[in-house]
Amino acid sequence: MSVLVVGLSHRSAPVPLLERTAATGDDLVKLLNDVAGSPYVAEVMIVSTCNRVEVYAAVEKFHGGVSAITEMLSRHSGVPLDELARHLYVHYEDRAVQHMFAVACGLDSMVVGESQILGQLRAAFKLAQQEEAVGRELHEVVQRSLRVGKRAHAETGIDRAGASLVSVGLEVATRHLGPLDGTRALVVGAGSMSALAVATLSRAGVREIVVANRTHDRAVRLAGQYERTRAIELSGLDAALADADLVISCTGAPGLVVHADRLAPADRPRFFLDLALPHDIDPRVRELPGAALAGLEELRTAEEAARAIGPEATEAVRRIVAEEVADFLNAARAAAVAPTVVALRSKAAQVVEAELNRLGGRLPELDDRARAEVAQTVRRVVDKLLHAPTVRVKELASAPGGDAYATALRELFDLDPQAPEAVARADIEGTDP
Repeated sequence: MSVLVVGLSHRSAPVPLLERTAATGDDLVKLLNDVAGSPYVAEVMIVSTCNRVEVYAAVEKFHGGVSAITEMLSRHSGVPLDELARHLYVHYEDRAVQHMFAVACGLDSMVVGESQILGQLRAAFKLAQQEEAVGRELHEVVQRSLRVGKRAHAETGIDRAGASLVSVGLEVATRHLGPLDGTRALVVGAGSMSALAVATLSRAGVREIVVANRTHDRAVRLAGQYERTRAIELSGLDAALADADLVISCTGAPGLVVHADRLAPADRPRFFLDLALPHDIDPRVRELPGAALAGLEELRTAEEAARAIGPEATEAVRRIVAEEVADFLNAARAAAVAPTVVALRSKAAQVVEAELNRLGGRLPELDDRARAEVAQTVRRVVDKLLHAPTVRVKELASAPGGDAYATALRELFDLDPQAPEAVARADIEGTDP
């Protein structure tokens, strides 16, 4: 079983195409289950965010897995296969592990070093667990990637520049509005990105923050954590928009939430920040006097935060990723040979027992003490003979191509081909992911 990644992101596709392929809510669950139902896919997890749609899968065969996943993405998004394929990237085995670790560290994010991706990976894995779409293979690589991401943020300055889409978006807003202290802000939505927006605005000292959300209780809980912040029903959105100097929206709604033709005229500068995919805010807002709008496409050019991080921190994270990938792959290769070693020792134990029984039949006069001494001696000899080759094969297996040594061991000792697979299967069934 090998890990496969098929996806597209802000690096490979324009935002309009990302909007068409992004899946949320029930659509995401259906896509997940349809991919999981493919005969070519054993496990699957889907990360669908504002700047990436990636399918992580455990597959037996590369080409079958790629074809099945690509066709599912095309069918669910309505994007023709030939158009979609031009923007897809594919990573397999070692490269797939490296990609997931880099994503978890924020190296592949629109704003390098942003930490929101860790929460998005956790959410994707939790959904896959709920749908019983993941098992041991993805469990191990996802959990390791989360640890790698935490390590990168703890040991380097990768997030020192306030690296999140919210932070960069507010830098752009400041150019249009001036200092944010004294402004009135409206945050539409109450999810993780909206919570980050409220926290960032609160630190910036805005005069008032209003939170609007379809589920009013969530808006109340979010607003209750900060001073100068209150919650409103979504039905009061038009009035709140009329009073706001700064509007940030990230709801995950399937259509527009803020409509240009419902905005009251204003004689002051207003800034709209759309962090949703698909878009929440009507693009025609740009045509209103004094209004400016920034969406994900505009934030692509906001490289100040990435540059502020400095190349030293980025290189330090790359070194961490390389180190962690090597360690993970070495451990995985060593673990892969373990069933063969167990099968070899099991066969040796069977041979020893058979020979001891035969000896007992030929020498019935042996007393229990002598019989026990002979049995212990034989077992000790076998253990010593097997010790060096089994230890060595584990060491050799940790290197690229090391699985060939396990194959050689099976051939040399004429092991039942099904024996190692049975050991591995029993190990997997006894593990709670």
